[in-house]
Amino acid sequence: MAAYLDLYHSGKLAERIEAARELLQNCQVCSRQCHINRLADKKAKCNTGRLAIVSNYGPHFGEEAPLVGKRGSGTIFFTNCNLKCLFCQNYTISQLGDGTEVTREELARMMLSLQTRGCHNINFVSPTHVVPQILEALDVAINLGLTLPLVYNSGGYDSLETLKILDGIIDIYMPDMKYSDEKIAEELSAIKNYPSVNRAALKEMHRQVGDLQMDEDGIAVRGLLIRHLVLPHGLAGTKEITKFIAEELSRNSYVNIMAQYHPCHKAFQIPQLSRPLSRQEFLEAIELAQKAGLNRLDKPYAVIARVIRL
Repeated sequence: MAAYLDLYHSGKLAERIEAARELLQNCQVCSRQCHINRLADKKAKCNTGRLAIVSNYGPHFGEEAPLVGKRGSGTIFFTNCNLKCLFCQNYTISQLGDGTEVTREELARMMLSLQTRGCHNINFVSPTHVVPQILEALDVAINLGLTLPLVYNSGGYDSLETLKILDGIIDIYMPDMKYSDEKIAEELSAIKNYPSVNRAALKEMHRQVGDLQMDEDGIAVRGLLIRHLVLPHGLAGTKEITKFIAEELSRNSYVNIMAQYHPCHKAFQIPQLSRPLSRQEFLEAIELAQKAGLNRLDKPYAVIARVIRL
């Protein structure tokens, strides 16, 4: 049973929704802390006001295997993002605003549609800036019969206050760990203090749900799944990130070391990002993760064969 159903039946979900909604009035939903009144439809860094904006939704078969199974992960792609990554491969959605505003009822119907189509979960992609809107829609969706586990698929720049509101609501956290160096994070994603904010967020996520758990069919039911995109020239800081995961979270953490970097959006402005990842760089990243003691890597060698020409 999805975690949020207990909160709903106890009446505590309504309290969480109200706490999240209050964060919009002087916006503190994410770690940017813009302090504008989004309840009045004001917009700042995430360019999102009172209503969430959705680019598209549907069963997705390109996510990690424990989410996809045989029937797909029910993804809802939210428009805009609280990061401004120069190399974003979905920049038309995350930065150019490709999407449509939706009411809570419309968002709830998307969730129910994905459940009806047989998806294993509801996968919120880039949810960080629209947590209050998601929770408002969740209340409607539960009344309509939603029971699927929820996946929180974020860039990892998440507020502890917001994450604590989500405790007992989110079943599976799937954050990025993008950078270990603060200056590189600011240069490439226009964000301050990313490593410290990111690490604190992942510790809170792990406290809530623990290591990734799967059912007898290999489908994720609860836990933390971490993504780390390897960048050329070691810009992501893979050694420091894998060391942190192993030593301060768990050596049993499920980690996807991703090889699919290629220059996109404004990446050509940065000489070190102007080429795809090399085979050797990816192999070195896998070796670093293994040396750190991580033993649940998401099929790394299959990824190499698919993404990097051997």
